[in-house]
Amino acid sequence: MVLNLFHVAAAQESFSTHPPLPSGYSSIRVFDNQGKFVGRIMPERRYWVPISRIPTFLQKAVVAVEDSRFYEHSGIDLRGIARALVKDVVKRRMAEGGSTITQQLIKNKFLSGEKSLDRKVQEGLMAIEFEKKYTKQQILEMYFNEIYYGNGAWGIAQAARVYFDKNPEDLTDAECAMLAGIPKSPGRYNPLGKTANVTGRRDVVLKRMVDLNMITPRQRQALRSNPVSVTKPGQVPQYLAHIRNKLIERYGVGIIEQGGLDVIAALNLNLQKQAEQALREGVKKISPDLQGALVCLDAATGDLLAAVGGVNVTQDSYNRAFAARRQPGSAIKPLIYAAALENGYTAGSMFNDAPVAYDRGNNQVWKPLNYGRKTYGDLSLRQALAYSSNVVAVKLLDAIQVPYFVEYAGKMGLSLRAQNGLALALGTEEVTLNELVQAYTPLAAGGSRIEARSIIRVYDRRSHAWTENPPKVTPVISPAAAFVTTQMLKDVMTYGTAKNLTKFSSMYPSAGKTGTTDDYRDAWFVGYTPQIVTGVWVGYDKPRPGGKNFTGGVIAAPVWEKFMRKVVASKQAVEFTKPETVVSVSIDPATGYLSTPGCPDKRDEFYIAGTEPIEYCPKHGDTGVLSPATPPMDTEGKQIGVGTELTEKGGLEKE
Repeated sequence: MVLNLFHVAAAQESFSTHPPLPSGYSSIRVFDNQGKFVGRIMPERRYWVPISRIPTFLQKAVVAVEDSRFYEHSGIDLRGIARALVKDVVKRRMAEGGSTITQQLIKNKFLSGEKSLDRKVQEGLMAIEFEKKYTKQQILEMYFNEIYYGNGAWGIAQAARVYFDKNPEDLTDAECAMLAGIPKSPGRYNPLGKTANVTGRRDVVLKRMVDLNMITPRQRQALRSNPVSVTKPGQVPQYLAHIRNKLIERYGVGIIEQGGLDVIAALNLNLQKQAEQALREGVKKISPDLQGALVCLDAATGDLLAAVGGVNVTQDSYNRAFAARRQPGSAIKPLIYAAALENGYTAGSMFNDAPVAYDRGNNQVWKPLNYGRKTYGDLSLRQALAYSSNVVAVKLLDAIQVPYFVEYAGKMGLSLRAQNGLALALGTEEVTLNELVQAYTPLAAGGSRIEARSIIRVYDRRSHAWTENPPKVTPVISPAAAFVTTQMLKDVMTYGTAKNLTKFSSMYPSAGKTGTTDDYRDAWFVGYTPQIVTGVWVGYDKPRPGGKNFTGGVIAAPVWEKFMRKVVASKQAVEFTKPETVVSVSIDPATGYLSTPGCPDKRDEFYIAGTEPIEYCPKHGDTGVLSPATPPMDTEGKQIGVGTELTEKGGLEKE
């Protein structure tokens, strides 16, 4: 048999295979906005720990439980091999017993996990050669730095960090006893495992140390009675990963390896858990293959109170809230309407939703269509937005011009490409949920764009200094346009495409918009109160149709409501603040003119000052019975909004 002894020679040339562990290291600790511990952000690099920084107690404990004759044998322990052979005969299989610390090191460092006689012989011969080249202390040092301790922790440096947030030299005897028991079965005996298994293995270690006169029975009893505080793993891994990225953006990649920070996050841990539950339960009851995301921002500060990037956040590192780019469908329309309001149009402006053909070149025309190809004649912009009319949205975008809208959307925080043309009105350009939610913040915050903030402040434990991260608030649209658009979006939740939220909106002043893409591939709802902006996306990772009822109102809005009821439960319901630059006048909603006593329907409509109508309704006389405004009728005499939802259907057709 030929041995690969060149591996041993290579090991001698590079004794330390990782950089030395810096002294005084401590991890980055993250707390939520209520001071609750969230988790830690730790270095990903492995470090080498010299034997002088490994507690003597830990060295003794490992020798006691793994290889009590370590300092006597020359690489292999014949007594141990004999005992192992007896066990093999009894169990009628090849076991791993009898391996010395040197053999374990050889196996971990150079060999596979194959269980065979040839491999055991090779392991033994290599161990003998290894012992000729290195001292016992050097071998023990390599062992501590190469062995696996479970939960991704390779070597004692990572193990001390993962389980106790310490450097090895700072470990207590009780912590050392627990770590010494791990190598036999890292998945079973690591400190985050079942308490009975972990403490049972620790007791084996301590008993073995007593048997070898390394400690006294009294010391053993004291160590068994000494409670060990194990650092729990992070509760929200995706949010922690997001904070990690933000720290790197601010301080550079070296900050993670440096550590020593306390981060106060914008996260509200309770709301995060509620968001995870609402998304998971709402999505999984539809289909086990569906995915989703949720983002919740404070409308005043931009604080990222909750961010859920999937239905299984503990098992899935892909954060769809920030990384998945999908078409928002009609959820883009409120931005178009806000832009139109600042371009002279009003909530009472009338548009006819008869389809119009747009030249696409190459003898092709584009005819945007409403759901079911129905037309309803004249609609006010308020009604068209509530019912999510595609035709009116395209006509409105055509009226204000694409370049103007692209610039306007950019100010609100959404980067769009003008070359997509009028199709932008149907939400054909892909965005992330986080981007879309941030673009809604000017509507909720009186015209100011609020940048999402995941870190509130950072404390450097070395310099004992705080660094604040104040909210970034930028006025981008007029407060009047934000308010009037919001008042229009209220109707979405009362008689529009999210009318299933009527009860919620009657209790808590709120506004929002559904989004349903062509072929029902993506379902969205972004809604807000004066205090909170929350968006929900639901769809398949590999886009495919979800069926005719796979709409923003049916799929995403209920998830939004379930979560938002938890959010607003502890907050006082307040109305959106009306700016002085907004006026209210009574109009005939069927014509958009000032109402007369003879108008059968009237409503108080909001306008940016200077855009309100000045002429009275020419269609009605000066007498008539006043009655509440009712939804308009379609060409078949049916009320719009009664059992219907206009989704974002459109397509290429040849004339």
